[in-house]
Amino acid sequence: MAADAELLIDRRRLRRRLSLWRVLGIGGLIVAVGALGYRVRAGAEGGGFAVRPQIARISVSGFIAGSEATAKLMKRVGESDAVKGVVVSINSPGGTTTGSEEIFRNLRALAAKKPLVAFVDGTAASGAYITAIAADHIVARETSLVGSIGVLFQYPDVSGLLDKVGVKVESIKSSPLKAEPSGFSPTSPEARAALASVVGDTYAWFKGLVASRRGMDAAQVAVVSDGRVFSGRQSVPLKLVDELGGERQAVAWLETARGVQKDLPVTDWKPRSENDFSLWSAAGFGADLLGLDGLAARARAIGAEAEAAARGGLLVLWRPEP
Repeated sequence: MAADAELLIDRRRLRRRLSLWRVLGIGGLIVAVGALGYRVRAGAEGGGFAVRPQIARISVSGFIAGSEATAKLMKRVGESDAVKGVVVSINSPGGTTTGSEEIFRNLRALAAKKPLVAFVDGTAASGAYITAIAADHIVARETSLVGSIGVLFQYPDVSGLLDKVGVKVESIKSSPLKAEPSGFSPTSPEARAALASVVGDTYAWFKGLVASRRGMDAAQVAVVSDGRVFSGRQSVPLKLVDELGGERQAVAWLETARGVQKDLPVTDWKPRSENDFSLWSAAGFGADLLGLDGLAARARAIGAEAEAAARGGLLVLWRPEP
């Protein structure tokens, strides 16, 4: 009897161990399948795992400040054998001059590897228009806003407020133009002239870029470079865009003008996370989890603009006064 009891206990122990290993095995299989699914999804959205022929969609939205993650994304798109063409979908008021220059040069490098078209899905103003002219063909909706060709340098002057509250900021400088403008004192004529020279030089660079990329002469550039925005309908005769339509028309241009295979799926390629733990990025991540895409995009845009403001520099930005 004792032997039968011990045999029964051993069987139960063996059964429990087998059950545990079954659970662990099933759990491991689920994790493996999930990881594989993530890799495939990541490949479809910007990884190196994509194998199905496709057209990559790169979205440029919000404030443009320059991003290493975006630069790496464009490099991956250019190196992917699965990508047969690229649509750059733009909806942005612009951003910093350096960020806009960076994205322009990265897109030109990508265009040397893949057929590339720009689609203005809302706004392509200032720095975002620099993004658009990196493409060899620009399609815009009829009611899109395009242009705002110009450069902006803004800074606060709080000297009047400091006088009222009795605060005086003193500084010792190696030369009169060092650390100008300070915001703590009225800007001198010499400092204003120096800043205007930088703005004018960058403005000339912007206009030269437009003339070169859009095939305009000086008179044509002068018409469109007074800082205003134009509708998509106005932009075609002004040579700011090539065609009116939606993303379908942009894809059709890739097919007819660049020989891209017809009826390929258009797949979103997105930058990989850079482990940014700022307050605004955390807010954007939380909004993503709640399905609030608009709020997430706005939170990230505020964060990017705040970071760019902290770094300082010139802006190519369309921002109507409230």
